[in-house]
Amino acid sequence: MCGIVGYAGDRPCRDILFRGLRKLEYRGYDSAGISVITEGQFDLLHSVGNLDRLEEILNQMPNQSHLGIAHTRWATHGRPSNENAHPHLDCTGRFAIVLNGIVENYLALREQLQGEGHEFTSETDAEVVAHLIERAFRGDLREAAAEAFRQMEGHFTYVAITTEDPETMVAVRKETPLVIGLGEKENFLASAVTAFLSETRTVIFPDDAELVTVTRDSVVITDLDGNVIERQAEEVDWDEDAAEKGGYETFMLKEINEQPTALADTLAERVTHEGRVELEGLGLEDGDIRRLRQVIIVACGTSHHAGLVGKYALEKWARLPVEIDVASEFRYRDPVIGPDTLTIAITQSGETADTLAAMRLARQAGSKVLAITNIVGSQATREADGVLFTRAGLEIGVAATKTFEAQVLAVILLALYLAEVRGHLADEYVKQLTEEIRRVPTMLNGYLEDGRLAQIEAVATRYAKERFFLYLGRNIGLPVCMEGALKLKEISYIPSESYAAGEMKHGPIALLDEGSPVVVVATDGHTYEKLISNIQEVKARGAHVIAVASEGNKAIADMADEVFYVPKTDEVLSPLLATVPLQLFAYYVATANGESVDQPRNLAKTVTVE
Repeated sequence: MCGIVGYAGDRPCRDILFRGLRKLEYRGYDSAGISVITEGQFDLLHSVGNLDRLEEILNQMPNQSHLGIAHTRWATHGRPSNENAHPHLDCTGRFAIVLNGIVENYLALREQLQGEGHEFTSETDAEVVAHLIERAFRGDLREAAAEAFRQMEGHFTYVAITTEDPETMVAVRKETPLVIGLGEKENFLASAVTAFLSETRTVIFPDDAELVTVTRDSVVITDLDGNVIERQAEEVDWDEDAAEKGGYETFMLKEINEQPTALADTLAERVTHEGRVELEGLGLEDGDIRRLRQVIIVACGTSHHAGLVGKYALEKWARLPVEIDVASEFRYRDPVIGPDTLTIAITQSGETADTLAAMRLARQAGSKVLAITNIVGSQATREADGVLFTRAGLEIGVAATKTFEAQVLAVILLALYLAEVRGHLADEYVKQLTEEIRRVPTMLNGYLEDGRLAQIEAVATRYAKERFFLYLGRNIGLPVCMEGALKLKEISYIPSESYAAGEMKHGPIALLDEGSPVVVVATDGHTYEKLISNIQEVKARGAHVIAVASEGNKAIADMADEVFYVPKTDEVLSPLLATVPLQLFAYYVATANGESVDQPRNLAKTVTVE
């Protein structure tokens, strides 16, 4: 959840660290701090709020140090304050640490350390790490960091530096992100590649419980006992421009407009000229697929909505019963699964704590686990039997847009692939579907370029001051509604609820009165006529209807107050198009109200804590 940056090299590092924090600001931003070693002593800066506050005082820190660590915080233990901001020091002032994640046994460790005379200055769980390292230090920072790691429970990454060895950083991870950046006479540590993308694209992804010792000239990876581990460096294909706004007002708007490319990249090389779906790296043999008796999908938030689209597609095409659960609930169940179950874990970052825990539970029960993720080298890719990458590229905006679209396309392709292997779809029908899938990126690109955004912005501005929105859909339109309502909540802070339209009479209709805005996903499909009845019911209560409908449907304009038309496509593919006007509607409502859409309050991009 939090952002970590570390630097060791030839250059003065204060500004390098701050620039890295700017790139990671989306990960957490209720407080921030930097610590560098200057002439054998720590210089330390903390600030509360976004990074503008830290920048205002940055010149109070000398810019001559060549080694330091920095952090943006998203509070889990302790309120946002200067005392709780990272980096944290030990009692003696010789050790500084930054941490991402949660130390679950910190209360017991803190009590133990206080009993030994250690004095704490914060309310955080992270501070125990500095004191554990101080207690374990016998002249070798790596050994002390390893000893601290052995005593800690939870999921976390930390980086430590010491005035006793001012040329060295040591880091270790457990189920949360850590990446190494390799440069010329300089090296980087961070919780995401974004932090040092402008400096290097040569990276190493260490695994859990591997100690990373970094100096200006070297990176050494060892296990907890000091045995050297060889890991191959790789080149990431993102450049610095991918992390900038590219002329758009916000990252979110930029990323909405990047969705045709994200879909095209996710589709690339996965459909043959003959119209068959080919997916590599799934970790499933054809025999495994034919023996499947059920599928379980686990995910959180937006990824859960993508999984719900997958449920409809898998049941319709592959004829497999599909159960979908939010990962935070699944991990505490006793699910009935076994070797004939495929568990699909959907996680944009590949580091979502609840989803990783759900994956482990499924594997322990004997299920094959397939991860759908956007991040190469993430924890999910290491723990799954197979991986289906979404190829959406870097997404900075906290509210997921292009990663959702790519996830939806990935589960649709997976459903088609499993259906082919299991022999449930005729070749000609698969070919028709894949031809239509190939058209979707072009259709979406045309939709975004033909001036429809102005209509959505005008409608959103007109409804921006409403205090509540109800979203209704049926069948595969339901996850579109759920995602649309979530986007509105996330970035505009306006309460919104999404319901299966058939459930409206079982309670939600009581919320409606004269002028209540009701958003209805009414794209063409086999439940469309039923949905029309639901529209008539809300209209009879005086509600204003904003409909998303397929092009060519002129009749709905007589029933809805506003219609956002999207290109007509196959019913199962329709979420790839119908979601976009709802993303834009939420975006323009939020901007009309002056909200910061890229950094919505209380949210962060990657949820690496429970």
